[in-house]
Amino acid sequence: MDDYLVIGAGLVGLATARAILEKAPGARITVLDKAADVATAQSGHNSGVIHAGIYYAPGSLKAELCRQGRIETVEFCERYDIPYSLVGKLIVATDQTSKGRLDDLERRSIENGIVVERIGAGGLAELEPNVQGVDALLSPTTGIVDYRRIASAMRDELEAAGVTLRFTAEVTSIVEEEGIDGGAVRVGAADGGEWVARRLVACAGLQADRIARIASIPIDFRIVPFRGEYFELPADRHDFVRHLIYPVPDPSMPFLGVHISPTIDGRVTVGPNAVLGWAREGYPRGSVRPLDVVDFASYVGFWRMAAHNLRPAAIEMRNSLFTSGYLRECQKYASALTLNDLGTRSAGIRAQAVRRDGSFIEDFQLESTARQIHVGNAPSPAATSSIPIGRMIATRLLGGPR
Repeated sequence: MDDYLVIGAGLVGLATARAILEKAPGARITVLDKAADVATAQSGHNSGVIHAGIYYAPGSLKAELCRQGRIETVEFCERYDIPYSLVGKLIVATDQTSKGRLDDLERRSIENGIVVERIGAGGLAELEPNVQGVDALLSPTTGIVDYRRIASAMRDELEAAGVTLRFTAEVTSIVEEEGIDGGAVRVGAADGGEWVARRLVACAGLQADRIARIASIPIDFRIVPFRGEYFELPADRHDFVRHLIYPVPDPSMPFLGVHISPTIDGRVTVGPNAVLGWAREGYPRGSVRPLDVVDFASYVGFWRMAAHNLRPAAIEMRNSLFTSGYLRECQKYASALTLNDLGTRSAGIRAQAVRRDGSFIEDFQLESTARQIHVGNAPSPAATSSIPIGRMIATRLLGGPR
């Protein structure tokens, strides 16, 4: 029997296993994942940004965990010689309305203890000649990294410490049992594998609601997949910007908008948009999984969410179907971009937890039983925040100071 079982070998699951081991040295821990390696879903298909925590409401878990997560992500990279760069982020206002919203972001950043600098249109033109705006906010501590490298280093660290990682183990049953040395959780997999542990943590990301339902945990949300599509600029445009370039968020839109992102391997990406995904883990364009479609289409919360967001949904779908619409979003602050610049296409998929009333769950959410903790929602910036998230979960699981 294991002491602890972790479902999910993404960043949050791996960080949780690390934190459990720190709090309980020598504990018997097994990490399960239905994929063949770590970080195959959200953790390995994100924009690679180390966020500073500018956007999040002061006092929220998002704000607290992101601020600490940025520090610990950098420390982890330095410990394991993982390349990263604090290139900085510029949030660009393109008109007087967005300039007013930039004021709000600056105040929120200060409340969150985030270092920012208001640089104005002149400072923006000096730092980024290819970017236009009436004002800008610089976040110098925002960075870039390859999170798959971080996940691989966590895997190696865990295996060296004696943690067992089991791949291609798709969980099909979870039962809490009494009487086995004071109680346990029994987990079964599609291939007939079985594991028994005293406590279980599920960090299942895009499958979080399904794993919770398998465990008979009553939940009032469903995971709806949103597909974020990126373009890569051609090689001769890889010097187009030096900083991460973000628009000021539009409060009528549910996500942050299309941004220009240098990557740690020297590329520059443009995106993402946010369109409904027809497969929870279908990254190639055109992917459809009927079970995933039925899952959200049969949920009343999905239709309520759709009714609340008809305008942004129509805009995002138009921009997905017609590259010219996508380009117009970019040209609001980068007029020199052309259709020919939007080359190779890729995608990530965001697990968005939606309540029955159609509202988004915006912050981290944990569901618990006597012997289980399920991460119901771990939205962006979960990659940046994964190390302190893991510690928070381990604390709840074992008790003691964070």
